[in-house]
Amino acid sequence: MKNTVILGSGGWGTAVALAAHRCGIDVTVWSAFQDEIDRIVSTRENPLLEGIKLPEDMKFTSDINCVKDIDMCIIAVPSFAVDDVAGKLAGLISPCSIIVSISKGFDKNSCERLSEVIERHLPDNPIVVLSGPSHAEEVARAIPTALVSASNNEAAAVAVRECMSTDKLRIYSSQDIVGVELGGSIKNIIALAAGMCDGMGFGDNTKAALLTRGLREIARLGVAMGARKDTFAGLSGMGDLIVTCTSMHSRNRRCGILIGEGTPVSQALAQIGTVEGYHASALVNRLAQKYGVSMPICESCYKVCYENGDPNAEMIKLMARPNTHEDEGASWWSVYGEEE
Repeated sequence: MKNTVILGSGGWGTAVALAAHRCGIDVTVWSAFQDEIDRIVSTRENPLLEGIKLPEDMKFTSDINCVKDIDMCIIAVPSFAVDDVAGKLAGLISPCSIIVSISKGFDKNSCERLSEVIERHLPDNPIVVLSGPSHAEEVARAIPTALVSASNNEAAAVAVRECMSTDKLRIYSSQDIVGVELGGSIKNIIALAAGMCDGMGFGDNTKAALLTRGLREIARLGVAMGARKDTFAGLSGMGDLIVTCTSMHSRNRRCGILIGEGTPVSQALAQIGTVEGYHASALVNRLAQKYGVSMPICESCYKVCYENGDPNAEMIKLMARPNTHEDEGASWWSVYGEEE
């Protein structure tokens, strides 16, 4: 893994580029926007990672031909851009190159997981999803972090684990690419809802309930889509949910706070920028209907985001739902079929 290209010069892509560079990997960061490249090269700093100087030997380019003859390609663009970027790679990148997705979300048209979008364009390449509780600001500063490298190709997952792990970045491997990817994508919706609760002035009890029941919803849909049930109790499930719902680094949570305080959704989105939970809520709503899975928290978040729902009214509805056993239709240990 001596030569690696990161597609996407945002905060997360740059943070992972720094992590790879610390492993002795020759790193090139690509962006479709030449003005972004020029600014980063001239200042040796990404404005989204203020105060962190980028190594002089880290390369930046807007030439997509940089993906030729590389060992690993890390896709770090927003979810809506993955289809286009993966399409650009077809015919350029070697089928031997490992493709690593660190983007979170779903395809806006097909509801496909992003690794499925990539595989559609690059069916011969090994595809890995790298996910877990990891704010870009902390990874960039080498604050101890743990992630999961998941792939149907176990050798590829292990290769990414071994080449990217350091004393500050611990990576575990998994073959449950579905579960790891879904945990990292759906938690953004729960984080948006958690922010709304904060904005409405609710307390720790509310957030604890929201995270716990939200994790049940994530696991419920995940198992329906073929994920392993225990994956959601790990780093890419519970771990990522905790960090995204509790930190002010989280754009999803910050956006939710504004909405909970009464800011119109459109204004909150404009103020925060890319909020994957907003986009994911519409797509997960479709997936829940497709698989016949009950996801009341995600559904309430969808109504606030897309149907002008009132956050407080949605909370009242959630609390007024019929009483039931805690595991009724919700346990990730026995959602589909018998317990193992």
